[in-house]
Amino acid sequence: MTLTLHYHPLSSFCHKALIALYETGVAFTPKSVNLGDPGERAAFAAVWPMAKFPVIEDSATGETVPEATIIIDYLDRHYPGPARLIPTDPDRARATRLIDRILDLYVHTNMQRVVGDRLRPADGKDPIGVENARREMSIGYDIVATALGDKPWMMGDDFTLADCAAAPALDYAARVHPYAETHPTLAAYYQRLSARPSYARVLKEAEPFRHMFPA
Repeated sequence: MTLTLHYHPLSSFCHKALIALYETGVAFTPKSVNLGDPGERAAFAAVWPMAKFPVIEDSATGETVPEATIIIDYLDRHYPGPARLIPTDPDRARATRLIDRILDLYVHTNMQRVVGDRLRPADGKDPIGVENARREMSIGYDIVATALGDKPWMMGDDFTLADCAAAPALDYAARVHPYAETHPTLAAYYQRLSARPSYARVLKEAEPFRHMFPA
């Protein structure tokens, strides 16, 4: 196998990359990294200095590819599956990337800020930051729900990068800033996502680690 994925089974952004890998069907070697282990962290930092998940190494091209969105773009270009994760039409590709950015920046990242605040000591809490994060998540929900409409997937009948981004973002976001009552179409959409074989596999693999999430 030419591809090695450095990841952790609980990492939400790793879930995004894993969905794409399972959708394309490309073979890869998973390499779980325990960042709490100094040796493993140092070895991972030698691959990618930021030491943040996920990262793919491609021995065939010599490329090291970090960041979930960039990984999916790389897979779509060099290891495409039966269906393209990024539409070939330029306008549809731009719309897909926009939804990906909204989900990552306003839903996914703000979810991580709320979770991060839960892990802080009592004298280090940031209630204003948490309030702002929740506000941006709510706006993100509005934008994504409007873009989704009554379509099965974000871009219509085709499963794309935007859906890879939505699955883990909506999964973890529901635990810190629930949306089922305010955005029922997103809740129904997440149910479709969780039934998709690629994401169902990711969820099953993450199950033994779920207790580690600070819900």
